[in-house]
Amino acid sequence: MTNSAAGTVRSARVARVALVGDRSPGVVSHTRIPLLLDALAERDRLVLDAYWIPSEDAVAEDAVHGFDAVWVVPGSPYRSEAGVLAAIRTARTQGIPFLGTCAGFQHALLEYARNVCGLTRAAHAESDPGAEDPLIEPLSCSLVGHEGTVLVEPGSLAQSVLGSERTVERYFCAYGPSRRLDPLRAHGLRFSGHDEDGHVRIAELPGHPFFLASLFQPELAGDGSRPHPMVRALARAAVAHAARREGQPV
Repeated sequence: MTNSAAGTVRSARVARVALVGDRSPGVVSHTRIPLLLDALAERDRLVLDAYWIPSEDAVAEDAVHGFDAVWVVPGSPYRSEAGVLAAIRTARTQGIPFLGTCAGFQHALLEYARNVCGLTRAAHAESDPGAEDPLIEPLSCSLVGHEGTVLVEPGSLAQSVLGSERTVERYFCAYGPSRRLDPLRAHGLRFSGHDEDGHVRIAELPGHPFFLASLFQPELAGDGSRPHPMVRALARAAVAHAARREGQPV
């Protein structure tokens, strides 16, 4: 959060968010995030006190403890896959609002497969190109710089956040989930958004206060002056988490 945004919203609640990933000026979504934080404060009175946590630092047991939200941002391959997975696991098991975008989505599936489904050999082909049966594999057609339609399941968290059962979103990725996701479904993960060919594009975790992940990058919507509904929803969940943590009315 910038000082200007904080100064314009004196009475708004403040929530602490961990931005997990290896920050780079060459990653467009990373450069968009400060603009989105300013817009959330100025337009929605949702003030997020954001801290960037490099993937190597996320390995520490307490790396994201005390935060009101965890956002695993794009930019793979991460310098530390283990750090990213540790941050996701903490958010999942401790009920911390979570958003994973692009590589954050891919690693949310990987964390769930390994730690909930017991698929300890589940792999990401980008970081483990020799894996025999990767959970995350190269897309048959790269989505770098592409837009595509996403069909959203009615009654899902994604549908309530997006306000629609159909949306067009922007991608910047060359990897996505394989079709072999039945074990994750069987263990409770919901795949609530698909492209027009049936490929998974959104995942969520029922029963969690807020756990949402997308292969597309909501950071790239528009010009950065109006936060995407998924980003706004994370901010609202973070503020609600902060209120509960402080014993205040939500």
